[in-house]
Amino acid sequence: MSIKAINKCLIMGIGNYSRQDDGLGWEFLDLLQNNPIFSDYFKIEYRYQLQIEDADLLCQYDSVFFVDASKNSLNDGFLIKKVKPFNLNGFTSHSLSPETILFLSKQLFNHQPKAYIIEIEGFKWTLMNGLSINAKINLNNAFQYFLKFVTTELNQFRKKEKI
Repeated sequence: MSIKAINKCLIMGIGNYSRQDDGLGWEFLDLLQNNPIFSDYFKIEYRYQLQIEDADLLCQYDSVFFVDASKNSLNDGFLIKKVKPFNLNGFTSHSLSPETILFLSKQLFNHQPKAYIIEIEGFKWTLMNGLSINAKINLNNAFQYFLKFVTTELNQFRKKEKI
């Protein structure tokens, strides 16, 4: 990522505070907003789910991170991976995957930002506010890793600028 890309980076938290650990994506954004070092570098969007309109929103950004709770068992409690465009939509356009949003952005608007998904392992999904204890641990670990990842990218760019 370059400084330009960092300044044009969208982070979309997907979830719902009212469904316990499904709120992990939103809680991640709350942590980012409260971190003065990085809060100015990112545009933050909260979503219950991804929809077709989000493909158009991506056209304004060089990079995007999708942050979502996962029911999968993840080795470190979280996973950050690159996302590539792929048409995964089924019978509805009501809720779409990050891969499908990227696919639509590329097909409809000829734009493909650098994209990542941050999956954070959750454990409880009932209708109740508040994260489970283990989900909070995974959230903190994912957030700390993300901050190191972004800092590394910025430092590499700054070294290149001095050469």
